[in-house]
Amino acid sequence: MKNKILALLATLGLVASASAVEINENLSINGFIDGSYADQDSATEQIGIDEVELNVIVNAGSVSGELHVDTEDADSDSGLSIEQVHFTYTMDNGLSVTFGRYGSALGLEREDPAGLYTFSRAYNDAFNFGNVDAFSREGVALGYSTGDLSLGLSIDQENDENLNNEDINFEISASYTGIENLSLNVGWRTESADAGDADYTNINATYSVGKALIGAEWSNIDNEATGNDDDAYLILVDYDFTDVLGGAIRYSEYEDGANEVEMFTIAPNYALTDSLGVILEYSDIENAGVDDDLLAVELTYTF
Repeated sequence: MKNKILALLATLGLVASASAVEINENLSINGFIDGSYADQDSATEQIGIDEVELNVIVNAGSVSGELHVDTEDADSDSGLSIEQVHFTYTMDNGLSVTFGRYGSALGLEREDPAGLYTFSRAYNDAFNFGNVDAFSREGVALGYSTGDLSLGLSIDQENDENLNNEDINFEISASYTGIENLSLNVGWRTESADAGDADYTNINATYSVGKALIGAEWSNIDNEATGNDDDAYLILVDYDFTDVLGGAIRYSEYEDGANEVEMFTIAPNYALTDSLGVILEYSDIENAGVDDDLLAVELTYTF
């Protein structure tokens, strides 16, 4: 079922999924095609392709590289773009150095739609700082892994920004898997701007028990420019009834300035084939006291 999030949580968010088509011992490719029908009270009813992505992965001894080419909206005029491109040098002592454009290591719902249990994300883009389609970074990331503990440090800038002393960003992350069936992740990030820094804090965990996966997350954004100190959290339960049928229930809240947004989601999923999955989602959203319903059907083909 939709369990790629477990693989993502075990990394620092800098590698593609383990599933890939191997061209030779040094080159492989993977990717996905994601489309949906969505009807939301506060938005336009839509049907179409949401995102197409092709990833090229190369390995040559201690050096590996990745190129992720995608379009977040295949119907827009933006066309194809480079979502991520980076190479990593890994040493025998567990230390690694990555250079290029990559995503954040923070957040439970990060990376691409093919790794999510639901069609929607729990928060708005302000709290989706781990979503590479919304926020890519360019810089240098250091990683260290030993047994059950992984550590990460990123020194970067936001994509397309000019590099100077006032827009260098720092991110620190840690992942621990030393307790059976439990994955714990913590991280902190600061982003510099002329109007004031923004600090991000994220703590998330998943626990597997039988056929169920339980996930929880808390995030905070302290923004000097706006003067806001906003929080967000979610609780997620995913259960596999059979090898092909599962379902997720998620409750989330986040602050959007003076407004508080609550969201309750039910999302059964079914694997039509090993490569093609479908998610049916219903979400009840309350934004500043106004009710908003979302009904969506999502098809994702992975290879």
